[in-house]
Amino acid sequence: MAYLLDTGVFIEAKRRFYGLDFVPGYWDWLMREAQAGTLRSIERVADEIDVQADELSEWAANLPDEFFLRPDKFFSDAFQRVSQWALSSGFRAAAYSEFLDVADSYLVAQALAGGHTVVTLEKPATSPSKKKIKVPDACAGVGVKCITPYAMMRLQGVRLVLAPTAGGGA
Repeated sequence: MAYLLDTGVFIEAKRRFYGLDFVPGYWDWLMREAQAGTLRSIERVADEIDVQADELSEWAANLPDEFFLRPDKFFSDAFQRVSQWALSSGFRAAAYSEFLDVADSYLVAQALAGGHTVVTLEKPATSPSKKKIKVPDACAGVGVKCITPYAMMRLQGVRLVLAPTAGGGA
C-alpha cells in the first residue's frame, strides 16, 4: 500500500503553499518517501506535471523510475469499475467524459487496483451537482480511501521545521 498523489498535490503546493525555493523541506520529504516507496503517483499525473515545463517538472524528473505507476494487470478491471460507477451515478455526459479524459479516473482506478490511498486537495461535492466528478466522490463511490495532503503528512509525522539561525533564534 502506498499513498497515490494527485496532480494538485504537486502543482498547487508549488504555486501556493510550498514553493521549491522557500520550502525545500517539503520537496526533500516527498523525494525521500518516493525513494522509500511510501509515496507514488501515476504516469498520467507525470504527464500533467511535464506540461508545466518549469522547475517542478525538472524536480519531478529526478523521482525514482518506479514512482509514476503504469497500469498493471489489475488496472483494467478497476478502471472498468470506476467508469461504471461514474456512468451510473447520474453525472452529465460532459462530466463523465472529462473525468475519463484526465488523470483523475486513472488515479482512482490505480488506487483501487493496488489497495492504495488517494491523496488530493479536492474536496467532495457539497451539493448534488452532476456537472463535475470530484476525486473524493469517485473514491467513495468505489471504496477507495481518500485523504488530504495535510492528513497524510500528519499520519506520516512530517514536521517542516525552520532551522535555527546562526544567532540561535528560530
